[in-house]
Amino acid sequence: MKRSTNHKRDPKVAIVHDWLIGGGGERVTYELHKLYPNAPIYTSYCSDEWRKELDNKVVTGYLQRWPFSKLRKFLPVLRIWWFTHLDFTGYDLVISVSGNGEAFGVHTPEGTTHINYCHTPTHYYWRHYDQYLKQPGFGIFNPLARLGLRILVGPLRRWDYAAAQRADYVIANSIHIQSDIKKYYGRDSVVIHPPVDIKRFDVPEPAKRNGFVVAGRQVPQKKFDLAIRACNELKLPLRVLGKGPEHKRLVAMAGPTVRFVEQISDSEMPDLIASAEVFIFPSFEDFGIIPVEAMATGTPVVALKAGGALDYVQEGKTGTFFTHQTVDSLVKALRAFQPSQYNRAAIRASAQVFSTEHFREQIKAFIQDKQGN
Repeated sequence: MKRSTNHKRDPKVAIVHDWLIGGGGERVTYELHKLYPNAPIYTSYCSDEWRKELDNKVVTGYLQRWPFSKLRKFLPVLRIWWFTHLDFTGYDLVISVSGNGEAFGVHTPEGTTHINYCHTPTHYYWRHYDQYLKQPGFGIFNPLARLGLRILVGPLRRWDYAAAQRADYVIANSIHIQSDIKKYYGRDSVVIHPPVDIKRFDVPEPAKRNGFVVAGRQVPQKKFDLAIRACNELKLPLRVLGKGPEHKRLVAMAGPTVRFVEQISDSEMPDLIASAEVFIFPSFEDFGIIPVEAMATGTPVVALKAGGALDYVQEGKTGTFFTHQTVDSLVKALRAFQPSQYNRAAIRASAQVFSTEHFREQIKAFIQDKQGN
């Protein structure tokens, strides 16, 4: 006799994440935690801030106690060992959130549904391998990173591909990543965009907008130098929001029309972006949350025509593209751009489909469908 669904127990759920130190990937795990507040969150390393943010539901292993935090990035083999030895016996659902890490490689028993939310196939094994060899982004550890990557890339690619086959279902964070998942892993996936805190950026329209703005962590891959050099050439006002390892180099190349704002509170950021006529997004990102935040303020975006930007920049409606990651290509786009032709209300409306609320609805419906509830 079929048991009444009224007495059906809640599913036992576990969440797995590569590491929890801050960024867009963590926002997905945060929302999953809100959906399943009692689920443990397994990760190789977690900052004190994120442990608190996730209500102390985080479970870490020996790598949490590793004395030199920088060296954790060089230990994929040890992370692989830790993730693949986690025991999920008795769980109904495991949700892994991965991107440049090993969380999706967990083993789950028969009868346990494993859903992987993939931010990207591992950059330094696949699409961006050559770029990482040139500039690993580890400062004084760069020579060590290059050597390790050259020696280990073969076996790690094989493990990464095999691990990508373990999830029952795969979610991609953008159409670009959906394509890469198919290309590198041979897997089909559905697209559910990551959650963006649209409400935080829904600020009043400023009395006057002026100049251009670029924002984020100043690392080589973000290509902020393109925005600075383009605005130098055109003598356009540009504000550079944030800081990072590239800061001194960027300041040194900046002309008289470029201003840096290093210390910014969470409450100040929306107004600073809203006060600009245009947001410049020169990097190749898997998704890219900050341009969507800019759109939520009604600010149009000039973006590289690649990656996640293709999902939200609509030519002539929410912004425009430049086709090559060069100063000349960006200069051409900025010179032709007419901010007055854009409807700020329409840009704000376009950002709504990337809201936290929309993400919750989509992820909930997907999980329920795959669990047969």
